[in-house]
Amino acid sequence: MPQISYIKYKDIQEAGRYDAEYFKPEYLKNDKKISSLLWKRCVDLTERDITKGETPLWQGFNYLEVGVPFVRSQNFKNFGISKDELVFVSKEYNQLKKRSIIKYGDTLLAIVGATIGEIGFYDLNEDGNCNQAVAIISPKVGISKEYFNILFRTKNIQLQIKRTQGGNARDNFDLFEVRNLKIPILSDHFQVLIEQIVKQAYQKQIRSKELWQEGEKLLFTELGLLNYQVKNNLSFSIDKKEIDQAKRIDSEYFQPKFKEIIKIIEKYNGGYDFIGEIIKWKKGIEVGTEAYAETGKDFIRVSDFSDYGIIKSDKKISTETFEELKKSYQPKQGEILFTKDGTIGISYLLKENIEGILSGAFLRLSLREKYQSFEKECLTLILNSFICKMQIEKLSGGALIAHLKPSDFETFKIPLIKQSIQKQITEKIQESYKLRKESKNLLEEAKRKVEEEIEK
Repeated sequence: MPQISYIKYKDIQEAGRYDAEYFKPEYLKNDKKISSLLWKRCVDLTERDITKGETPLWQGFNYLEVGVPFVRSQNFKNFGISKDELVFVSKEYNQLKKRSIIKYGDTLLAIVGATIGEIGFYDLNEDGNCNQAVAIISPKVGISKEYFNILFRTKNIQLQIKRTQGGNARDNFDLFEVRNLKIPILSDHFQVLIEQIVKQAYQKQIRSKELWQEGEKLLFTELGLLNYQVKNNLSFSIDKKEIDQAKRIDSEYFQPKFKEIIKIIEKYNGGYDFIGEIIKWKKGIEVGTEAYAETGKDFIRVSDFSDYGIIKSDKKISTETFEELKKSYQPKQGEILFTKDGTIGISYLLKENIEGILSGAFLRLSLREKYQSFEKECLTLILNSFICKMQIEKLSGGALIAHLKPSDFETFKIPLIKQSIQKQITEKIQESYKLRKESKNLLEEAKRKVEEEIEK
């Protein structure tokens, strides 16, 4: 629907912008609202200058398996920093790039690419560093770090970021623009209220993770894998028959660590089966960019997803397109979602139907008739564990494969955990999911309260 904005020539001159997108009514309304309040530039509310990092590889430094946490925008998950895809750099690199050292409580803003505007909260208890796609914003002493972070998630700040991008969908957001974001100043009492809600949500997140780990402990204890250390062998031998059978010649595929895990699964006294015998699967669909719409139902991609479930979905498809596709492609309650492309092997058990469509990067898993008694929470935990991650790694031959063929996925070996242990695991995972949801709801409540306070 066409929109009309009436503006003064002076406004165009001051903005230095001539594109109609910049002066959309929703942007003007938001700017007018914030300008009517007490506000300050973002840079005037920070302890140090707003800056960004660099890519270590450009400086001749490689990523490490241990060391100083190195944050990229894909690590922004569930208010904190996800360790799933976290990489590390050396202390030497960190000291070389002191300017971009991140400290606990810093607000992180994605400023490059498709993730522009996404927000992270650095919740690790050790200093980190980041790449050039992340802006570091350190609130001044006296400003609640939790409240400050929630502010950046509100529509009032997000609209400013979107406005500056304009209609060209620019792939970067300048530090100059970050520094000049208009930040409303709300009362100290209100800040404390928001901080309390966020901390309550964060405690639920922590307990949720603990329960998940307790579920893993039950699983690994049952399999004799508790405290198991994966060993990488520099040298080993195999016979030609194995090479011929596998039709692979890359040494990584034959690493003894993979054989060892498979052997443990095969020797489990409860037995094992192939995942293809345990579940049926359905693939998602690629709708094509021409099907994207401004509003409508969610089109969910891997970047919108974690083992916490669907985090967000920026892409929409029309209600008409959804109605055409939903019979075959709408995810249903009780299905396990599994990512086969991009970040492979993330699994999540759906607790409710999703009003949307999954991309072709997903498999929707449901139990076959003979395995109806297999607890879905337990199966989800197994799929997310290193038991399956190593089977993915074996297929990748040490490379970061972008795709997993469903036919390869069907060959994964799954231990048939005893029912009594499955039930114990399920109790832990169900409580973990419950706390995750409560945490998410509290964070949404905190954001809503801030938006309501601004709109008063």
